[in-house]
This record gives sequence, structure tokens and C-alpha cells, in this order.
Amino acid sequence: MKWLTRYSGIIVLIPAVLALSLEAQARNLDQDEALRLRQEGVIQPLEHLMQPALGRYPGATLLEAELEEEDEVFVYEIELLTADGVVRELELDASDGRILKDEEDD
Repeated sequence: MKWLTRYSGIIVLIPAVLALSLEAQARNLDQDEALRLRQEGVIQPLEHLMQPALGRYPGATLLEAELEEEDEVFVYEIELLTADGVVRELELDASDGRILKDEEDD
């Protein structure tokens, strides 16, 4: 049992490290990959998928957009500046536009 006390800090860190490594699975796609995926019909153009996001935040301005692959799913990660001056981070499924995540950006 003495070893458990000695290594308890390491045991606590292991799940945290694993969680961080799983989060790091996202891969940014470049323009050429995005164009190929659009031409193949795998993803939709971002401008076609923005309506649900802008419907949630009328008058919002697009600040940033990236296309990522997360766990074999293509996702548009976008940042919006709302009319209230709040920055929102949304993730949209790039194939159908479903909003997968919507949270205030830190």
C-alpha cells in the first residue's frame, strides 16, 4: 500500500493525459483537401451550412472558420461575433450542417 501513496499523483495524471491526447485527434484540412471533398460531395460548402448558425445569432459576424477532421467526421469549426459582442464557437457537421457544439469562446 505504500507504493499506492507514492504513485497516487501519477495515477491521477494518467486519465488527464489520455483525455488531452484524445482531444488532440482533430486534424486541420488544407484548401486542396477541402476542395477535393467538396467536389466528391463528401462535405457541403460552408456558405450553404451557415444559415442555422446565423439563425441562432441574427446579426452575427463570421470571425474565423476552419475545416477539421475529428474522429473521421468532417467538421467546420466557426467563430461568430454576436450582435451582443459575445464570441461563440460552433462546430457544424460538414456533411449536413448539424450544429454539434455551441459554446461561448474563452
